[in-house]
Amino acid sequence: MHAAVGLFGGRAYDGVSVDDLVSHLGVHRNSLYKTFGSKRGLYLIALRRHLTDDVRPLLDALAGASDAAAALRLVTSADLRLLLLATIERAPVDAEVASEVKAALAAVDQAIADALGVPSDLAAALTAAALGILLRGNPDNATTALARHIDPLP
Repeated sequence: MHAAVGLFGGRAYDGVSVDDLVSHLGVHRNSLYKTFGSKRGLYLIALRRHLTDDVRPLLDALAGASDAAAALRLVTSADLRLLLLATIERAPVDAEVASEVKAALAAVDQAIADALGVPSDLAAALTAAALGILLRGNPDNATTALARHIDPLP
């Protein structure tokens, strides 16, 4: 499953073929279909695994964030590639993926709000800023620059 998360997180759903899955996962095509039903079935399980293995630990770490800069650093240092790609590529066209993504992002927002004692709309803005930094690349420089302007938050 870890390999599937890596494939989908590296190339997105549409960038991964069934042949890619078969060769990278070391399973036969028939086994893949028998076990997961379809490429989408495997994708959903991989996304859920990513949320458990990568996003859940981030939520736990955010509980200890002392300020907005620390929260930003935690989010931008986490491996959220599959969550980002799911948000952009699959959520708009797949209600089940959209539900998973929405719940995961709401959980990140809530973890930030709880840790920093800020309103939920400000926490959502911090989450959006952090994810935007990840999408643009070079998170270390952008996070440092943004942190200088947001700490201390009111």
